[in-house]
Amino acid sequence: QKAFSLSAAYLILIFGVQRVMKERTGYKLRTPLVLWSLSLALFSAIGAHRCWKHTTFLISTEGFRRLACDQTFYVHHITKLWAYIFILSKVLELGDTVFIVLRKKRLIFLHWYHHVTTLIYTWFAYMQSAPGGGFFAAMNFTVHTFMYSYYAMRAAGVWVPRYIAIAVTFSQILQMLVAVIVNILIFFWMEHEVFHTCWSSLLFSEVMYLSYLVLFCNFFYKTYLTTAKKSKGE
Repeated sequence: QKAFSLSAAYLILIFGVQRVMKERTGYKLRTPLVLWSLSLALFSAIGAHRCWKHTTFLISTEGFRRLACDQTFYVHHITKLWAYIFILSKVLELGDTVFIVLRKKRLIFLHWYHHVTTLIYTWFAYMQSAPGGGFFAAMNFTVHTFMYSYYAMRAAGVWVPRYIAIAVTFSQILQMLVAVIVNILIFFWMEHEVFHTCWSSLLFSEVMYLSYLVLFCNFFYKTYLTTAKKSKGE
């Protein structure tokens, strides 16, 4: 219920601010945005390090199947803290959109849809101790480390080669693809592994990641492939 309330408040806020800013000049917010992005990049790097320690230990001692179906991430004396921090970080990351609307940048559907559904799902998954949470968190932290580092450089006015932007988006697509595949594997392994989960959690996760995969692929095509064709005069 809290996740739904936060999501509703988020949508009302961002579209409300966007409406208010319609007749105003956008704020630059260069320094705050650099600091914001750098802070999230550093936080994500620490989170990735902590979560990968857990996942690599599991995969090296018990194999990938055990990792995918793992629920100890939510109860281990160290990782349970990071599980909770990961959930809270999805609330913090809503601040990304505030910068977009205050700077009067284009707010695309993928952006706010991704934030809302991720917030709702992560809280739901945490309550259900969804299998594979540690692996999913590790992937997400890793991608966000590079993504926010890229955002920080762009905000600081540093020239970044186009292939870096392509690599960031590709890493997001790869994350979604891996998550879709892992969810399918969990579905087939449910009868053979001892863990407790509900169908709604697994279904929610699969539908969400599939939608992300489609949307990010569409974004990749329109942003990098279509523009490349236009630049060549095709």
